[in-house]
Amino acid sequence: MPVNKYYSAAFIAFFLWGFFSFALKPLHNYASLDILFYRVFFSVLTMVTINLAFRRNVLRKDWRQFKSSTLRQKRSVISLTLGGAVFLILNWFVFIYVVNHVSVKAASLAYLICPILTTVFAFFILQEKLSKIQWIAVMISLFSCVLLSFNHFTDIFYSLIVATTYALYLVSQRKNSQMDKFLALTIQLLFTAVVILPFYPSYSGALPTEPLFYACMFFVVVFFTIIPLFLNLYALKGINSSAVGIMLYINPIITFLVAIFYYNEQVSTLQLFSYFLILISIVVFNAKALFSRRILLLNKK
Repeated sequence: MPVNKYYSAAFIAFFLWGFFSFALKPLHNYASLDILFYRVFFSVLTMVTINLAFRRNVLRKDWRQFKSSTLRQKRSVISLTLGGAVFLILNWFVFIYVVNHVSVKAASLAYLICPILTTVFAFFILQEKLSKIQWIAVMISLFSCVLLSFNHFTDIFYSLIVATTYALYLVSQRKNSQMDKFLALTIQLLFTAVVILPFYPSYSGALPTEPLFYACMFFVVVFFTIIPLFLNLYALKGINSSAVGIMLYINPIITFLVAIFYYNEQVSTLQLFSYFLILISIVVFNAKALFSRRILLLNKK
């Protein structure tokens, strides 16, 4: 199957996530835990309904495959799926807190650091190989993140937590290739819901009554949770986690532009230069895939 559709899936996922603050910012008066609770519960309800209504054949097929697997394979699938759920829920909670209580730019910085960590984790954990030019792209990215960290140490602290949790999620799900991606995501969210449900009565606020809350949660669940996460996992079927990780830069670039032009957050010349370097690093990292395809199309003409 052509590689470009996996790149397209990753691009669309991270492009959508770049506008996540549009749905989160109107909810800044709600506690981060409340937003997390309802995001998880509504996502689970939606995904379980989709699986039971439209994907029963996939459920039966994956269940037969799981039962016929060896004990070692079963343990691997379970640990990777549930471990991914832990990384995902930590990432969500800290990200929501950062957007609503630190700054949109800090959330953007987290996903600038994430591709570097993803590449490093993939290199050491998955033994994914990178070419010299891809390592150059990683170094350019690292340099740009160092520039962005100047005088923003609080942002760096939160950004590192967000970045590390999502990088580990990406790497773990690259290895989790034996299960249908949509089903895996459903199980992860269902597991997360079961884990956080006991905390809901004690740590949740009053039941939201504003229509705005439920309208925003609809967009959070559909456009900023189910669709991009599925596209992200789908992309991991065809391209390695390092490539998906570097595509993650699309998210913070859009988030950064939104922070400047929509939320009017202050930006320095140094920050603009750093983001320009990141754009260069994306092109350099994906140069082979981008330009080899272009040359192929020219030869066909």
